[in-house]
Amino acid sequence: MSEILRVGIAGLGTVGASVVRLLDSRRNALALRTGRAIQVTAVSARDKTRDRGIDLSGVEWYDDPVALAASPDIDLFVELIGGEGGAAKAAVETALATGKHVVTANKALIAHHGRALAELAEEKGVALAFEASVAGGIPIIKTVKEGLAGNTITRIYGILNGTCNYILTRMEKDGDSFSKCLKQAQKLGYAEADPTFDIGGYDTAHKLTILTALAFGVNVNIDAVYVEGIDKIDAIDIRMARKLGYRIKLLGVAERSDSGIEQRVHPTMVPSDSPIARIMGVTNAVTIQSDAVDELTLSGPGAGGDATASAVLADIADVASGAVGRPFGPPVATLGRAIQEPIKRHEGGYYIRLTVADKPGAAASIVTSFADMEISLESIIQNRSESAAQLDPAGRSGAPVPVVVITYATTEAALRKAVDKVIAEGYVVEKPQVIRIERE
Repeated sequence: MSEILRVGIAGLGTVGASVVRLLDSRRNALALRTGRAIQVTAVSARDKTRDRGIDLSGVEWYDDPVALAASPDIDLFVELIGGEGGAAKAAVETALATGKHVVTANKALIAHHGRALAELAEEKGVALAFEASVAGGIPIIKTVKEGLAGNTITRIYGILNGTCNYILTRMEKDGDSFSKCLKQAQKLGYAEADPTFDIGGYDTAHKLTILTALAFGVNVNIDAVYVEGIDKIDAIDIRMARKLGYRIKLLGVAERSDSGIEQRVHPTMVPSDSPIARIMGVTNAVTIQSDAVDELTLSGPGAGGDATASAVLADIADVASGAVGRPFGPPVATLGRAIQEPIKRHEGGYYIRLTVADKPGAAASIVTSFADMEISLESIIQNRSESAAQLDPAGRSGAPVPVVVITYATTEAALRKAVDKVIAEGYVVEKPQVIRIERE
């Protein structure tokens, strides 16, 4: 058996502590599998006195993660600090520059600086591995990069944020408002005190741009992703989706189009009998469409200490066994450019909820406005029992009524023009709700 792989870990939060614990409990099995003993020899964290429930006796402590990254006494640096810059970026750069392998769970770091870091890793001939940066315990990076290397991927999409999926699940099951379900998610620890990064879709966007780079051979480019969050989803949209045979999910979608790669994150209506619609609670799922395997869906825990630590250990085991490939598969110099595809070019079906004054001519105006833009309507639903009593408890005549329009495939540009035309007619009393539909 060859010499010990000396591991330094920066960041001893939930994931970091789980990595230390799993490495210790799986020590013998990992040595047999990789042909090399793996040992944590040094760590770095903010508070040395905190009880993390792990044994750090005999492990060298560093207050500065950059100093740990530069230490000649480690072979592999594990970055679990988080954040796109600051100490995380400086430490990873230092580790790579000094010829050390790097394993990270930091999606923001890879989404913003993946190309530059990959160039450095290739130059030094070391690993830059980031399985844990996307979808927690689901081995999606290895699946796309290695398992499907013989496929041409045409589309990859999924539920990449457990917080949002939990909130949408609770809204459907309990019939509660978005704000109430968000508070419950915060109480249970699924959402941060400031949940913007999750519910605004930005967390999903970081993960999507990494998957896009791997699936389509382009550079990571977070600026190329169109992003909408779930904070505008109302309980009535959840109910209407169910009646129409759909569920609402926050999806990250990347697919080839005639003009390039389309990357978008937004609430989406998916058929309730589709695999992605069945993913409930904090679970994540990713569906890959390609030429050879057709369609493949992977699901599992997208976060949590042990789940994410499992992905980190998979990367550490690869390094220990000598499986050091290029970070994105092809040489980074050959990666194409990811340009933002304007969302107005997107084509598909749409759900539009218009809150209109209950007056003669309103429905006719809606139909005419969509017809003028050559948009075919699959259905138009005016449901007073669903809304009028809620919007006007007194039941007064003329109270606003939600009208739901479902379109066949059209362009986003045409859809927006039709909605603007309806608004201009003067019947709409609230900002319209527009949700894209994915029928496949």
